[in-house]
Amino acid sequence: KVLIDVPRSDLAEELAQSETKVQVLQDTLQQVLDRREEERQSRQLLELYLEALKTEDSILSKVAEPEAAPRKEMDVVDTGTSSTGTSATTALSGQILAALKEKPAPELCLDSQDLELVLKEDTAALASALGWDKQKAGALREACDQELSKRLRQVQTLHSLRSTSKGKKTLP
Repeated sequence: KVLIDVPRSDLAEELAQSETKVQVLQDTLQQVLDRREEERQSRQLLELYLEALKTEDSILSKVAEPEAAPRKEMDVVDTGTSSTGTSATTALSGQILAALKEKPAPELCLDSQDLELVLKEDTAALASALGWDKQKAGALREACDQELSKRLRQVQTLHSLRSTSKGKKTLP
């Protein structure tokens, strides 16, 4: 970079070469720098794409899980709540509640299904379960909503990339 920025006449004098040769040298060095930058950007884009693939696979595997597991949880909650005084927070497991209480950014630690469960909860019930005020619980629900929306946009973007990629493969 320094050699590119040096005035051509000064560099030619210092190297005891003609200005034409120095110009060729500087042009070649600029091409190398440009190529390195393109490679760096390509690597970053590839890393983002691979991260998006992992996120999509994670979300799709959770969606594709058998419906039996949620039904079991639901059955346990339904059969264990004969009393009308039980709050709606029974849908949130102790693990989810612990993450919500202890983590500085719990929306980043929860998977998409857990985020959906948090969003299904009433703000007052969530505040009660966490021992927080309604404003703090509302802010948490909003953060969870934004994170889930972001993840869904990433999945949509990935689907778009895949469909575009598949379309290019079929071209001659």
